[in-house]
Amino acid sequence: MDFAWSDRQRDLYERTLAGVRLSFPDDKSAPAAFFSRDDWRVLGELGLLGASVPEGYGGGGLGALDTALMMEALGRGCSHTGLVFAASAHLFACAMPIADFGSEKMRVGVLPGMCAGDLVAGNAMTEPGAGSDVARLAVTAERADGGWVLNGHKSFVSNGPVADVYVTYATTDEKAGHLGVTAFVVDREADGVVPGDPLEKMGLSQCPAGGVRFVDCFVRDEQVIGEPGQGGWIFQHSMGWERSCLFAGYLGLADRVLDQCVEHARGRRQFGRRIASFQAISHRLAEMKLRVESARLLLYRACWELDQGGQATVYTPLSKLAVSEGVLASALDAVRLFGGRGYLRPDGIEAALRDTVPAVIFSGTSDIQRELIAKELGL
Repeated sequence: MDFAWSDRQRDLYERTLAGVRLSFPDDKSAPAAFFSRDDWRVLGELGLLGASVPEGYGGGGLGALDTALMMEALGRGCSHTGLVFAASAHLFACAMPIADFGSEKMRVGVLPGMCAGDLVAGNAMTEPGAGSDVARLAVTAERADGGWVLNGHKSFVSNGPVADVYVTYATTDEKAGHLGVTAFVVDREADGVVPGDPLEKMGLSQCPAGGVRFVDCFVRDEQVIGEPGQGGWIFQHSMGWERSCLFAGYLGLADRVLDQCVEHARGRRQFGRRIASFQAISHRLAEMKLRVESARLLLYRACWELDQGGQATVYTPLSKLAVSEGVLASALDAVRLFGGRGYLRPDGIEAALRDTVPAVIFSGTSDIQRELIAKELGL
């Protein structure tokens, strides 16, 4: 059992981190605007939008663990966590279902643009009545000559307001439960696709999110990902990628915030002493380090499982739970450690807190992860 990175992995991480820091200089006090197309193409040039996509379709051909290392470097080097999240959702929830289950024509037609940063993808799954319960989708797809007709409303689509393509899921047989869900790729310009305005969110401000409505939207048979009825399985497969690799970006954020806290504790003086000399401060920093290193081990194990050809096992929900809850607790600790400065914008600590709150909600809430772990235990 070897816990060390190889020279190649170390070089991959360092090159990505250097490229991210050069491309996205840290300006914590800048107003949080949505990412630009230029930002997106830079991510494509750095290989971050297609890291795990096969090389033949414009990707990097990396496995889950190496992809996670790149996302970890992105999260550490870029303080715009909304951009980190947008890129990860694009890759893991949209590109990977197409790469793993799409037809050759679909892969050739869509993936090169997604990897290069020419296309932005949005994952359209969540509905007003279907968040955690994804087997009961109100959006329907009815059979038509040569394809399907989609109708219904997706309520929360990351990248939705600016997406060029949507990976969406619809009920094609309501009597079949999760076996009656089908996955589709839908072009933004298709008749009957109505993107909504950006939602006002607590955090992840650089990532625009909004609803999308399908009104008698015709999609051809060749736009089905996999086979009709496989949508539930395809979505859960993408969640294996997302719950593992996406949260590597939050490991990077946790490292970045911990670095800031250590630097602050060494330089800040109260009562004639550096605050790092107070046990209340040093122990808080020790707990932050414990959380991130424990979560890192679980995330790497989950990625290793994917690379061995396995499916989502107990390590995937364990990893997602440990990273999301740990980074949220550490961000709150960082605010406390910085005191009044932590509540102000210039240091970026309050932004880190706001950006970590949704981590315990999306990709399955923390309670859903606990349910998955309980099922793995046979409960």
